[in-house]
Amino acid sequence: MELKVVDGNLAKAMRLMKRKLQQEGLFREMKKRRYYEKPSAKRKRKQKESLQRERKRQRKLDRFD
Repeated sequence: MELKVVDGNLAKAMRLMKRKLQQEGLFREMKKRRYYEKPSAKRKRKQKESLQRERKRQRKLDRFD
């Protein structure tokens, strides 16, 4: 990742970098990898996340009907 500092405004560049990293999910990934996750817990988490995505998708579809 490359970030340009304009007019020596380092604070603004840092905010932009932090926002980009957050959008990419880097902080979530680091937090998730901090501790070992048992395979059974990983499967359970992935299934839960999948259900959340599906419900969100359904809510969006229902809104437009």
